Amino acid sequence: MNYTVEKLEKSQIKFNFTVDKAAYEQAVLGVYNKTKHKYAIPGFRKGHAPKKVIEGMYGPGVFFSDTVNDLIDMAIDELEKTGEYDFVAFDSVDGVDVPDEGGVKFALLMTVKPEVKLGQYKDLAIQKKVEKVTAKNIDEYIANQLEKQARLVDVDRPAEMGDTVNIDFSGAIDGEKFEGGSGENFDLQLGSGTFIPGFEEQLVGVNKDDVRDVKVTFPTDYGAEHLAGKEAVFTCTVHSVKYKELPKLDDEFVKEISENLNTVDEYKASVKEQLTKEAEERAERDLEDKIVEKVVENAEIDIPEAMIKQEAEDMVKDFEYRLQYQGLKLDDYLKYSNLTRDKLADDYKEQAEKTLKVRLVMEAIVKAENLQIEDKEIDAKIEQLAEEGAQTVDEFRKTIRREQMNYIVNSILSEKLMTLLKESNKAAKKPTAKKSDVTSADGEEKPQAAPKKAAAKKAEKKETAE
Repeated sequence: MNYTVEKLEKSQIKFNFTVDKAAYEQAVLGVYNKTKHKYAIPGFRKGHAPKKVIEGMYGPGVFFSDTVNDLIDMAIDELEKTGEYDFVAFDSVDGVDVPDEGGVKFALLMTVKPEVKLGQYKDLAIQKKVEKVTAKNIDEYIANQLEKQARLVDVDRPAEMGDTVNIDFSGAIDGEKFEGGSGENFDLQLGSGTFIPGFEEQLVGVNKDDVRDVKVTFPTDYGAEHLAGKEAVFTCTVHSVKYKELPKLDDEFVKEISENLNTVDEYKASVKEQLTKEAEERAERDLEDKIVEKVVENAEIDIPEAMIKQEAEDMVKDFEYRLQYQGLKLDDYLKYSNLTRDKLADDYKEQAEKTLKVRLVMEAIVKAENLQIEDKEIDAKIEQLAEEGAQTVDEFRKTIRREQMNYIVNSILSEKLMTLLKESNKAAKKPTAKKSDVTSADGEEKPQAAPKKAAAKKAEKKETAE
């Protein structure tokens, strides 16, 4: 079986196959042997009629279609075994023809992985920007922690915005109650926006045991169409009024929430250290994202539609698995969202194209740099994962499947690639701080004082930057 190669647009290749008469007849004989049991010929036991007899009864082309299909399968296998092409999709069969000298000719249209023309991916000089942790950041973090430790306390006064009222409520439209319009012992924080606009404001001023009618109009874009734009009256019975009592920020509070901290100053220093670490991690991720974005932007690649379509379909399947994990079905989601599976796949196409472009460009750099993975790197990764899972290495190895091993290898390769890209980024050095720019312990900048103090603060600033 011989073939010629014709490169087309959009990473499509046309393979023109020619099968000579002898090879074709051999293929016909193979089809005959596989299918002869299907033919009932008078005078012969089923499956024992000679090939020529079957052809004489059903016509000389009786085995043609099956033979061509077998030859196409053989041709695809032959192409894949060469290892010369990275096929993405089998598109179609084109131009099946029987020449005068016998045999058969046909063409296969195949989509292959597109070529990537790498642009600049080194010496990008992308600056890493780390957000400075300020006293305001520390105060906001601590305020949030105090909020989480707050408790609700009963009060004997009219409700104010921010208070929590416990209510029974029953809604009606034109005097008729409606489904979903009632509830009992519901804790509602006034001002939280939990209920529709105008509801919570009308409960300001209520006291315990009050009964108050709240008149509201459902928004025109309300999710339940039978309620959208309708006026309703909710009769609310108030069981309690509570306000949020925040704990006092003192040494006792610090000891309650921490095992190794004893004072407020220690707590603030710990918060600053934590926020600084998080800022550094965000800056590192942002740097990586910007490097990848620039590298991909500099590359040239034309991704075939078949590849985008397949990636989008894989994203739909992944979404379906995540829904199943939550106990939901994709069909139900599509019904509620007024979508079809095809429309959902179309919605994923833009994201699929971006994902593919990043993946293909990164693969091209791995190939260009000849990045390799050593066995000791795989062993180290397995040891790390085993430790994280509280297992011995031997126990963990017994659970590894092929998919997980592929993940391990790919994660190591991705780490090596990102390390290479960051090390070769060669970002411009940050400008040296002016002598007058001094950072205080709480993160705020302060003007330089007397020379002796300035020296001390410069040392402090250096420590903070680290």
